[in-house]
Amino acid sequence: MGYQYRLLALDLDGTTLDSQKRFPAETAEAIRELTGKGIHVAVATGRGLAELSDYREELSSTSYAVAISGGLVYDFRQEKPLFLQALPLEASLEIIAAGEAEKAMVHILSVRESVCRTSNIERMKDFHMEVYQDMYERICRRQDDLAGYVREHADEVVKINLYHRSVESRQRNCEKLAKLGLTWMFSEVTGLEMSPKGITKAKGLEVLCGHLGIGLESVVAVGDAPNDVDILKLVGMPVAMGNATEEVKVICRDVVSDNDHNGVMEAIRRYF
Repeated sequence: MGYQYRLLALDLDGTTLDSQKRFPAETAEAIRELTGKGIHVAVATGRGLAELSDYREELSSTSYAVAISGGLVYDFRQEKPLFLQALPLEASLEIIAAGEAEKAMVHILSVRESVCRTSNIERMKDFHMEVYQDMYERICRRQDDLAGYVREHADEVVKINLYHRSVESRQRNCEKLAKLGLTWMFSEVTGLEMSPKGITKAKGLEVLCGHLGIGLESVVAVGDAPNDVDILKLVGMPVAMGNATEEVKVICRDVVSDNDHNGVMEAIRRYF
């Protein structure tokens, strides 16, 4: 018998979800079977709680989320955070101002809300985010005064995403905001994610494993993108999706099929 892994950490976009943002029923059933055997399953995602709402049924047997790129570790059973790290208020205000200067789409993730301007939601194709159009229309809180929102929710704003009109615009903001000393990550086509200093998915997983009393060597993690690298470097069995970037594949011990051919199920069958 092989090594007994005790926790499965799954990225969502580009990993568990297919290219149409669907959660395979087969994967949901496999997660239920794993948790029934005492295996912990956690989503490890850049999404916030509001953005997970479409998958309540599929995630109904999942106990934990390493959400908002590690800034929030959430216990679904107790319906409360195990860990929360908010952005400093002044930094949040600077990020919003930088986004506005570049005419970017500013997207705020607080503990329970996803916040955007109505005008941006209506033109998401301008920011290369049209695949998320339906979700944003349904789940986002529409707020024109974004600076006012972060002032009112200063202890709950965990991440701010800036979705730009071009990669050149993103690069300008990356250079401008580097002085803040925050954790940043490129995402999607032109996205720049800004999180509190030291916050990554890996940090969130360390918090969760400490809470559960599980060693990191007992974790299987599956991912596809640069924001998964830190977590994949940390665990005992890092697995790359077939659609993963080369940066991800080179650090992983295994590569499975892509997200449109349910590579996650291959990982589950191999290691659990």
